[in-house]
Amino acid sequence: MEIMEKVAYLKGLTEGMELDTGKKEGKLLSAIIDVLEDIALEIEEIEDEQAELADGLDAVSDDLEDVEDIVFGDDEDDEYYEDDEDEDCYATTCPTCEETIYFDESILEDGEVVCPNCGEKLEFDLGSLDESEEEPDSEE
Repeated sequence: MEIMEKVAYLKGLTEGMELDTGKKEGKLLSAIIDVLEDIALEIEEIEDEQAELADGLDAVSDDLEDVEDIVFGDDEDDEYYEDDEDEDCYATTCPTCEETIYFDESILEDGEVVCPNCGEKLEFDLGSLDESEEEPDSEE
């Protein structure tokens, strides 16, 4: 039984008892039932609003899921990202804007990268790396 139905039942009982609302006890019971009815109506409105909010939240959640699929890709794309995990990732700091720039080995092999933040062209000298790799081989 819903709260409104219970309040209506109490109201019916008081009417059936033919309470004299002119006396103190009758006025008190009548006022209590009126307050209960107001409370029941407020609760009913809150429940309706809560249901609307839940529906809206579900819609937002669905939309967010769509955005996540677009931004992060579907499960089918996971294979692509799994292959990329084997590649090394490098980072450097741009001397102009001091932002960290991340890049992979292919950019490193090119010998230069353009800072996506300020557009500064950064060049890499890999000659010193090649020399240091050759030194251990010559000792053998």
